[in-house]
Amino acid sequence: MEIALEIDFTRSQIVAAIPGTFFCAWYASQKHWLANNILGLAFCIQGIEMLSLGSFKTGAILLAGLFVYDIFWVFFTPVMVSVAKSFDAPIKLLFPTADFKRPYSMLGLGDIVIPGIFVALALRFDVSRGKGCHYFKSAYLGYTVGLILTIIVMNWFQAAQPALLYIVPSVIGFLAAHVLWNGEVKPLMEFDESKTAGTSEEGADAKSSKKVE
Repeated sequence: MEIALEIDFTRSQIVAAIPGTFFCAWYASQKHWLANNILGLAFCIQGIEMLSLGSFKTGAILLAGLFVYDIFWVFFTPVMVSVAKSFDAPIKLLFPTADFKRPYSMLGLGDIVIPGIFVALALRFDVSRGKGCHYFKSAYLGYTVGLILTIIVMNWFQAAQPALLYIVPSVIGFLAAHVLWNGEVKPLMEFDESKTAGTSEEGADAKSSKKVE
């Protein structure tokens, strides 16, 4: 019994495989923090691109749950910090410090991907309405502020901090303030990406059928 296996590669995938192989080999041989960060960011970009929350209601519930989850596992148990320090893989971003006892500050990929999916949803909402990237900018600004607060508090107390404690309220808060200011709470809460995707696909099919005719 013969099993046929076909693997198709695009030109861009082949080109991207060259530096990808280099960084993988660099990390495997030297475990350098820069190689770790490049691979980690690649995972983040891929995750944000492939995953979707569907609606802002789902996103808010997910972020609220992970907000509590992150606080519990960082402040009330040593598990999260121990795993992050001991697990030798590009599951976190590393930032060198001048402290010999704590040579690196760490940021878990989940603290990038999970809020990043919510920020990407704001971008898709803007695109679906054809009004530019207004709410995306608010959500992105909220993430930036939350991340800066995390860094400030971490350096002030010299202790591990649950990044989602600061990122989640900032992202949701900045977006909520912008939506309330514009009086567009209802359209945002009723947004369903699956319905929007279906509508866009039907429009594309209609255009293609007209061209064929």
